[in-house]
Amino acid sequence: MSEDEQRRRFERLALPHLGAAYNLARWLTRNDHDAQDVVQEAFLRALRYIGTLRGDDGRAWLLQVVRHTCWTWLEANRPAELAALNSDDGDGPAAPASEEPPALAQRKAERAQIDGAIASLPYLLREVLVLRELEELSYAEIARIADIPIGTVMSRLSRARERMRGSLAAPPRAQLRQVGGAAPQPRQGGQK
Repeated sequence: MSEDEQRRRFERLALPHLGAAYNLARWLTRNDHDAQDVVQEAFLRALRYIGTLRGDDGRAWLLQVVRHTCWTWLEANRPAELAALNSDDGDGPAAPASEEPPALAQRKAERAQIDGAIASLPYLLREVLVLRELEELSYAEIARIADIPIGTVMSRLSRARERMRGSLAAPPRAQLRQVGGAAPQPRQGGQK
């Protein structure tokens, strides 16, 4: 395949998925600027290796390139984060601005809470959740991208969803209790 044919194939099969590539990189690196760097490197790799793409499903193939590029980038720039892939650190949800209408503020707060819950997932769980729920890939596509068995995809996705439910569950209501003084004693018999 000539260089010009490879470029045209890349433009047809990979470029339409730039948004999905950036979205995955942003969730995996947890930083917009780092995601831009990763996507740029991933697209250079994808262009170089477009000849290895079998068939016309460029999305899953490109996301696999992005995932591998993220791993390489994290290895070079954040080795401590790779060493602790299962850490639960992450930023919490941002508070809505007070001048927003209540319904908009509520939606924004809920979106921030969901984003915070996703960001707080360990890397391996966050990866499969983003690919399934945000990028709407099949289990088989995720297994191919992450180079893991489908059963592992299902297990990680289940654990990610469970953690999300726990993170998004409403905090338990405080039980009312009497403050100060002794509790009133029930009346006995006919005493008044």
